[in-house]
Amino acid sequence: MKEQKDINIKTIRFPVALDDKIIKLTKKFGRGKLEIFGQMLEYFNKTGKDPADINDDLLKNALVKNHDTYIRFIRTQEEKLLIPIKVEIDRMVSSQIKIIDSFNSQVLKANKDILSGQTNQFVETEKLFKVITEKLDNKESLKLKFLYILNYFHKASLNASSKDKETLLQEARQHISKL
Repeated sequence: MKEQKDINIKTIRFPVALDDKIIKLTKKFGRGKLEIFGQMLEYFNKTGKDPADINDDLLKNALVKNHDTYIRFIRTQEEKLLIPIKVEIDRMVSSQIKIIDSFNSQVLKANKDILSGQTNQFVETEKLFKVITEKLDNKESLKLKFLYILNYFHKASLNASSKDKETLLQEARQHISKL
């Protein structure tokens, strides 16, 4: 059998208070002291952070830089996209308003023309109705006059001779023709 060589040949000496903090971390994360120590070193190595800098100015600077980058991006998008889109939308809205106003004025004019035509037609219909009413009244009047002539002829013919009946018939025809 081969002998395994121990890779843990280096040691670090630190105070008991620091060891208590490392033990708390190992219990919190469920890892060994060596693993926690290695991960801390890896973290500081990858991020480039200074462990002594509690405020982490590098992180602040990175955040500020990213924030500034985002703000510049948003302003660029605003200038390239949002402002031209808003200008075009405003132009389109004003164009639509003009179209709607034009359409409304044309519809209003057409409605006025239709109303005027309907009013004229109503006046003409009313005149025609009056004429028809007068004609009906005249017709009724003619009927009454005709009945009067007919009744007169009938009464006169009852007592008259046949020669007088002929004369009465002639008079009745003349009266009817005058109607």
